[in-house]
Amino acid sequence: MAQTQAPAQTRSAAFQQAPGYYRYKVGDIEVTAIDDGFALRPLDGLIRNADLDDVRKAMADAFLPTDVLPITFTTLALKVGGRLVLIDTGNGDSGAPTTGWWMANFKAAGFDPAQVNTIVISHFHPDHINGLRLKDGTAVFPNAEVMAPAPEWAYWMDDGRMAQAPEGLKGNFQNVRRVFGPMANDVKQYEAGQELAPGVTALAAPGHTPGHTAYAVSSGNGKLLVVSDITNHPALFARNPDWQAVFDMDGNQARDTRRRLLDMAASERTQVSFYHAPFPATGHIARSGNGFEFVPVQWTPAP
Repeated sequence: MAQTQAPAQTRSAAFQQAPGYYRYKVGDIEVTAIDDGFALRPLDGLIRNADLDDVRKAMADAFLPTDVLPITFTTLALKVGGRLVLIDTGNGDSGAPTTGWWMANFKAAGFDPAQVNTIVISHFHPDHINGLRLKDGTAVFPNAEVMAPAPEWAYWMDDGRMAQAPEGLKGNFQNVRRVFGPMANDVKQYEAGQELAPGVTALAAPGHTPGHTAYAVSSGNGKLLVVSDITNHPALFARNPDWQAVFDMDGNQARDTRRRLLDMAASERTQVSFYHAPFPATGHIARSGNGFEFVPVQWTPAP
C-alpha cells in the first residue's frame, strides 16, 4: 500500500482494546491473525479511475469516513506440522503512529519471535516487510528462514531499475535494501506453484507489484485463500473490483488478478484472508452485481 498517511492520534493507555489476535482452523493447521493497527489515507487521489464523489459515496454506503480510508494491517501465523510460519510481518517500528501493535499482539497470542521457523513474504511494500528489521537495524526473528517471491526480488533488488525509478518509488527500493541487504545471501526465493510449507502453496497474483503473491492453504477438508493485497479495503475494492488504487503498480493487471481470485473464492465458497480488511480480516466472498461482497466470519471463542 502507499506510504502516505493522514495525521492520526497516537495510542492512549487509557483506551486500548483487548489484544488483537484471532485463531481459527484450516483442517489441522492453526491460523492466528495478528493485528498491527491502522493508518489513515486521504481519499483524494486514492483511486485513479473513479470520481472522488463516487468514492465518498462508497465509503458512506459502508458507514466509513468520507474523507479518509482507515487501512488495517493483518498478518498470519500458521502452526503447520510443529513449525511456526508467518505470512508477512507488518510495519515494525516504521509505520504510522497508530500502527506498531504487532509484536505486543504476537506475544499476547503466546508466540515468541525466536520460535518462528519460516517467514513468507507476499511482496515488498513496507507494511509487509518492515517487521523483519527495526529502524536501528536489529533483525527481529533470529532463527527464521525468510522466503520471498523470485519476481519481486528480481524487480526491487535491481540497481538499474532503482536508478531509473520515479522519485515516488525510490524510497521503496531503498527500504527493500535496508530490510533485506544484511540477509540477502540467506533469503530463499520462491516461484508461483511452489509449496512453501506443508499445505501452503504460492499463487501468482501480480499487478499490485510485479511479484505480488497470494497463497492457498489446505489441510484435510479445510481450505483458505490468502489474497494478500489484491484489494485494499473490501468495501471499496471488492464491491468495485475495477477500481484501481494508486498503490497498484500495474492497475490493469491488478484488476484482472483481483477479479480472478475473488471469482475463484466465490465459485469455490473458499474462506479468504485479506491483509487490509477489518480485523480479523477473514470470511467469504459472495457475488453482488458487477462486483463482490466480503462476508466476515462469525466470531467464535473456539477455533
